[in-house]
Amino acid sequence: MSVVDGLPFADDKKKFITESLDPILEEMVSDLLTEIPAVDPLDFMAQWLRKRANLTTKTTNIPLKAKNSALKQELDQLKMGVEEAGIAIQSGDKLDNESEEEEDDEVDDIPESFKKPEGQMNKARASVSAEAYGQWNQKKAFTPPNHPKSDQQKERLKKTLSKSFMFNQLDPKDMETILMAMREFTCKDGEKVIKEGADGDFLFVVEKGKLECVKKIDGKDKVVKTCEPGDVFGELALLYNCPRAATVVAKGACVCWQLDRDSFSHIVKDSAVKRREKYDSFLKSVSLLTSLGAYERSQIADALVPESFKKGDTIVRQNEPGDKFYIVEDGKLYAEKGGKKVMEYKSGDYFGELALLKNQPRAASVMVSSSEAKVLSMSRISFSKMLGPLSKLLAKKANTYR
Repeated sequence: MSVVDGLPFADDKKKFITESLDPILEEMVSDLLTEIPAVDPLDFMAQWLRKRANLTTKTTNIPLKAKNSALKQELDQLKMGVEEAGIAIQSGDKLDNESEEEEDDEVDDIPESFKKPEGQMNKARASVSAEAYGQWNQKKAFTPPNHPKSDQQKERLKKTLSKSFMFNQLDPKDMETILMAMREFTCKDGEKVIKEGADGDFLFVVEKGKLECVKKIDGKDKVVKTCEPGDVFGELALLYNCPRAATVVAKGACVCWQLDRDSFSHIVKDSAVKRREKYDSFLKSVSLLTSLGAYERSQIADALVPESFKKGDTIVRQNEPGDKFYIVEDGKLYAEKGGKKVMEYKSGDYFGELALLKNQPRAASVMVSSSEAKVLSMSRISFSKMLGPLSKLLAKKANTYR
């Protein structure tokens, strides 16, 4: 059953959503996630709508300001259906609450069309998005696959999954389910495991070997990521229901583990999406990362580990070895060198890069000055792999530690 069936809309509106609005939104979101444009997503969607409606030639002689206004109006109109759905659901929630608190109200019963299905009672209202109305969100009975494994295979796989943000926070029961649902997959040098633009029903976790993610950019193949043991690839198609974002090629013999879409969606997907969205939004505010695109930011988000500290705690200590890079998520910190305060940090600032760039001991101690502080750490391996292209900028900033 589609989610739209549970909304308090007249049949003609439901039909409009499923037959007219939903196909357009699905196509636009799919193109957006395939392109992952460097421009603002709203600009991309506005341009997409113009092409979809064949309006490009009709607006050639219109002033730029007028064009922007027209495009905004088109986008707003397309979003009206989604916004109306959100308001209607919110109104339904409010009516539910008021009926419980005001038993003597003149209206004793809530109209049947505004009642939630029993299965949704006491649950938070889901966000309204393009995915909410389509076949992607239809629920069905789920029985995870079970691929028998030896104790040695299970131990190898568990060790591999512990290196991945997407799986290392699963509770023991869910971890066991995922362990049994995964299937071993081997590939040889030069083999294309997935192809850009193709549909995808599996994600892969690397146990052994190295693979390159290759994406067409300006008509040329460009390596955008290298996958090594513990890394995950192919997850974008499952997270966002879009075609494969890149081609992945084995560089030598590799051993991977593949997980099917249904197992991923029922056990892993929700927490993974929330984590990526949370950190991607924050990473956009980090000055160091403003030149990176959405794909690169998502990879960095996957590698970050949250850590919490209290006032007076020392996060890194001068002259000690360093194996982590840090970004301040919340709170205030300061750097001290030889007993003298040399720098202060706030949300969005970063530190710890000098020891990793130059492979030398920590140049200064960093301590917490606020009552609490939250930082996001990244291991040396992830730092070298993901922030390598920014090494010149990092080295310039590192000169401030004097």
